[in-house]
Amino acid sequence: MPEYRRILLDGAVVETVRDGDELVAGDGRRVAVADAHHLPPVTPSKVIAVHLNHRSRVDEFRIGLPDTPTYFHKPTSSLNAHGGAIVRPEGCQWLNYEGEVAIVVGRTARNISPEEAGDYIAGYTVANDYGLHDFRDTDAGSMLRVKGADTLCPLGPGLVTDWDFRGKRLRTYVNGEVVQDGSTDEMTWDMHYLVADIARTITLYPGDVLLSGTPANSRPVQPGDVVEVEVEGLGRLTNRIVTGPTPIRTDVGAQPTESEEVLSTALGGDWEFRGIRPPKR
Repeated sequence: MPEYRRILLDGAVVETVRDGDELVAGDGRRVAVADAHHLPPVTPSKVIAVHLNHRSRVDEFRIGLPDTPTYFHKPTSSLNAHGGAIVRPEGCQWLNYEGEVAIVVGRTARNISPEEAGDYIAGYTVANDYGLHDFRDTDAGSMLRVKGADTLCPLGPGLVTDWDFRGKRLRTYVNGEVVQDGSTDEMTWDMHYLVADIARTITLYPGDVLLSGTPANSRPVQPGDVVEVEVEGLGRLTNRIVTGPTPIRTDVGAQPTESEEVLSTALGGDWEFRGIRPPKR
């Protein structure tokens, strides 16, 4: 399966092909995979993520799924890469990992069937759909501040083509310990369905990314933690958590909270008061 990576090489953005432990540029230059400065493997015009898809995650929250998927948007300013730092803003503490498979669109797609969708997919990469649940009380609907903050959408390390998504294992590690262990077979809606569903009303362009959902056991991480997401056949995406250099401003907007809704989402689905938010003032 060919794997393509975008890296920074001699000050320029370069497209490379992986050849064993090396990355090869079009002009023949080679750099060791371990030494490369990685960039996101694609440059999407939009990143769209499904809320819930893996059955283990649904069971964890003790809820039912709707008949069809629901989605949220992660702005392109949240993009990050393999080896990049994930910034938890000062004043926040409920930053959760969510290991996922990312679908990358290869052709302009609009009003296609699930049976046709595979022809519009360029390939797949690994994603970590980080969520800053400190803002869940105010952004639970849009998820904009929860999922859209800068650095919270790492993709990589490469774009893999000709990858069959069926029956693939997905694992997330924190400091070397397995914390999520799932399979693409537990997805309620597969990759082709998700692409076709979105493309009914939203035109998908080459490079656009769809995040396909995470299995159970998303939990908070702390500054200094190393988080890795490994998907069978796609590789391992590695990032380190750091504290942001400036605190969340207090003179504008919603502030971080620690309600039962925040805690039940950050720490798992077995909380008695899940779904209860503070009363509005």
